[in-house]
Amino acid sequence: MAESLQNILKQRIAIIDGAMGTTIRTYGMTEADMRGDRFKESEKDLLNNGDLFSLTQPEMICDIHRRFLEAGADIIETNTFGATSITQSEFFVEDPRETGGRKNPDFYQGVIEDKFLSGLAWEINEQSARQCRTMADRVANATGRRRFVAGAIGPLTVSLSNSPDADDPGFRVVTFDQVTTAYKQQVRALMAGGSDLLLVETIFDSLNAKAALVAIREVFDEDGKELPVMISAAVGRGGETLISAQTTEAFWNAVKHVKPLSVGLNCSLGPDLMYPFLSELSTKADVAISCYPNAGLPNPLSKTGFDLGPDDMARYLGDFAKGDLINIAGGCCGNTPEHIAAIAKALENKTPREWKAA
Repeated sequence: MAESLQNILKQRIAIIDGAMGTTIRTYGMTEADMRGDRFKESEKDLLNNGDLFSLTQPEMICDIHRRFLEAGADIIETNTFGATSITQSEFFVEDPRETGGRKNPDFYQGVIEDKFLSGLAWEINEQSARQCRTMADRVANATGRRRFVAGAIGPLTVSLSNSPDADDPGFRVVTFDQVTTAYKQQVRALMAGGSDLLLVETIFDSLNAKAALVAIREVFDEDGKELPVMISAAVGRGGETLISAQTTEAFWNAVKHVKPLSVGLNCSLGPDLMYPFLSELSTKADVAISCYPNAGLPNPLSKTGFDLGPDDMARYLGDFAKGDLINIAGGCCGNTPEHIAAIAKALENKTPREWKAA
């Protein structure tokens, strides 16, 4: 039970879980379910704030974790994709643009200093990590196979790389230091809740990701404790991170100094269009490679909202394994526990990509 994830990755392809948001939608939750008693009086709609379910519907979130674990996931992610004070402000702070103003660093300084938002962000991250820890340990004890909790760190709703004002290309709504501060709080709470590793994921803005990685390093140095770090980017049709437009190779060069446990691609365009970019990354990087794509392209007529079913995803990820491209595999948007079960079965006993583990 004490086996490290790095050792597991030398022996087999590890499985990461699927889409929390997609799976939540199958439970038919309403705005009232999201709010519960605690947020009953909130002035803004909260239903799209999926992270908040960790506080208002913890039984559902734990059930989803259990289902992914029983489907074969070695790694489950905390329900914290948007659990920073910056992202939570979208749901709890009046938007100045509605009254003729604009969001700017002064606005976000207020967000960073807001005690309600900082307290809420801490609670979501810590509680979500504890929920994952409980379910991972429960299934591990029942199966005799260790399971790992990845503290999920998402990309934010603001960009450090681009200006939202076409007439003022130098303008940024938020500063690097403000983003780093928000991420440091998230990192500390994820660690306090019992995460085994930290996952900076769905990177569409490399500068935002850089702030997250700086935050992680500062927390490690200040608190005297380190965890393995996974890094995963979202790419467009040209293989570039979406806003900052770095190529796959340039992205790796920008983050390799962190010496992560793994680097990879997630979300994005679906597995078929991701293949060449994953292949390039696999060639360039000297760490483990992760891949958890969307279940194809969005399709509102599909049961999950995406085109590909479990068998489709299993076939594509199986091809990645045959190409010697991956060490960690799973699914992003549109991937339910059924998708992950199919992927896990397809990759069982498949040889992992060779990599130079430290």
